[in-house]
Amino acid sequence: QVQVVESGGGLVQAGGSLRLSCTASGLSFTDYAMGWFRQAPGKEREGVAASFGLTRYADSVKGRFIVSRDDQKNILYLQMASLSTDDTAMYSCAARPAGIGGDWCRFPSLDENDYNYWGQGTQVTVSS
Repeated sequence: QVQVVESGGGLVQAGGSLRLSCTASGLSFTDYAMGWFRQAPGKEREGVAASFGLTRYADSVKGRFIVSRDDQKNILYLQMASLSTDDTAMYSCAARPAGIGGDWCRFPSLDENDYNYWGQGTQVTVSS
């Protein structure tokens, strides 16, 4: 069965950096499109970054965040820099099969409806 587990969240001061990790299991990692989403209290969940051959970023994080994947270790990373209080949120990892036999043409995607496997999230809090 497919499972994704996030880690690396915590408290960081504004202007600082943090790297999140998403470890996947039960899947052929290279055949799955992956994405990072975040949700702050009282706000809707938004796509942050996605990876499937190419990468895609939300306008709010372009130039500050970098998504990468280690296909040997089945880990998706999100390197975050120049953090501000606006980045405070629960960050979740999502996956969807998109390789051979999958709906690959949609990806990389920042639409939460395009993913069917989700982790439980890791909290990122940026202090001023």
